[in-house]
Amino acid sequence: MATDPDAEIDHEGPVTPYRQLVGILRARIARGDWAAGRAIPSENRLVQEYGLARSTVRRAVAVLAEEGDVWTVQGRGTFVGQPPAEG
Repeated sequence: MATDPDAEIDHEGPVTPYRQLVGILRARIARGDWAAGRAIPSENRLVQEYGLARSTVRRAVAVLAEEGDVWTVQGRGTFVGQPPAEG
């Protein structure tokens, strides 16, 4: 889903808010707002920035994680790209 990285969430549109957020975050990653291995904004920050419920933000981040765009470390944050190899 290609989305304008500067778009606002359209709560009345046909695309669900979490899907819109997935597109926005993916576009911001592609644009280079957050480099590989760097943290994206916290859930709290994304809730404030986009005016969404925490559950909506979590769902969007979960989709990005499932698709390999980000990875999460509990208590530390969500990072762009694949997790580093353990070893």
